[in-house]
Amino acid sequence: MKFKLTLWRAVFIVIMALGIYSSFVRYFRGLGAVSNMTDQFPWGLWIGFDCLCGVMLAAGGFCMVGAVYLFNVERLHAVVRPAVLTAFLGYLLFIVGLLFDLGRPWYIWHQMIYMNPHSVMFEVGFCVMTYTTVLFFEFLPNVFEKLNWKTPIKWIQKIYPVLIVGGILLSTLHQSSLGSLYLIMPSKLHPFWYTPALPFFFFGSAVAVGLAMTIFESTQSAKAFGRQLELPVLVTLGGALLIALWVNLLLRFEDFFHRGLLRAIFKPGYEAYFLWLELALTFAIPLSILSFKKARLSPQLLYLASISTVLGFITNRLNIALIGFETFVGHHYTPKWTEFSITLMIIAMGFALFGVAVRYLPIFESGTAHKLEEPEIALSAGVLSHAGD
Repeated sequence: MKFKLTLWRAVFIVIMALGIYSSFVRYFRGLGAVSNMTDQFPWGLWIGFDCLCGVMLAAGGFCMVGAVYLFNVERLHAVVRPAVLTAFLGYLLFIVGLLFDLGRPWYIWHQMIYMNPHSVMFEVGFCVMTYTTVLFFEFLPNVFEKLNWKTPIKWIQKIYPVLIVGGILLSTLHQSSLGSLYLIMPSKLHPFWYTPALPFFFFGSAVAVGLAMTIFESTQSAKAFGRQLELPVLVTLGGALLIALWVNLLLRFEDFFHRGLLRAIFKPGYEAYFLWLELALTFAIPLSILSFKKARLSPQLLYLASISTVLGFITNRLNIALIGFETFVGHHYTPKWTEFSITLMIIAMGFALFGVAVRYLPIFESGTAHKLEEPEIALSAGVLSHAGD
């Protein structure tokens, strides 16, 4: 097959070339040569976006698996495979991003030997590693089905209920624990974003973004691969996203009210401007769209609402990781171009790997690899229900 250079392929090549150069500088000359992070500002773009946002953007996997196999929303079965693929790639790339940020990445395995069960970082690391393993086994049936290996598929089906419950439990733990990382910084993080409710906000935002990313991913895949857009699925996801956004908004409002910040958020200022941007993208725009039934029946408006939701919660995570610390540190943090290039390289790798998987594996084809056969049991926390009920 003859290689054809298109605009997007050229962009991809440039991004990868710059990213590889920056990677070389990072590993042979150290963090100081490739980033603007300092001892006063040790967590920069790679933690704020690659890690905090990366894990959140991969939340569609546990959301869709939970919706289909725990809550029996069969209409969403068509998006389980691509959601699991996105989650699996997201967590792999999260680990790649972490290897750039760690001062001595070759010691990352030490957490499993020198365990500290009282550390939130250990809990996050352990859960991410274990959940990535779960996603690997959830993804494997796609490969086995492509190779027509029926026996391994049956083996995976036998342990699939355990994978479902384990994956959802692990996701719940580490999605919320990412917020717990910031609970030890009450004097450093700006009051707009420091709150004892951060673990709940991180989990709530992950659910909302998981739904929004599934809408975004389904729409983009239909355009890129010439597939028919599954409107009933998008409508169901849009309704669930509306509820998730309202829950997140009410929790944020109650938190601002309880901490006496409702007046402060309306006072112009550096942090307030970023908070307004966050609230507009996260709530004002998508809620104004999704609150109307006609809009929820429009693929274009659903797509717009999903993009706004994703950008809004990304802004929230970056505000927490970056903007919220600038007052305490006393200076603004601006990433170097090499930091951006590595982040763009990781994103480009994610898109490329997703495209390769969709092209060569039955990601969007109906099959039995991911569907539990009756009378197998779908387990939930304390609940046993037949998959066919």
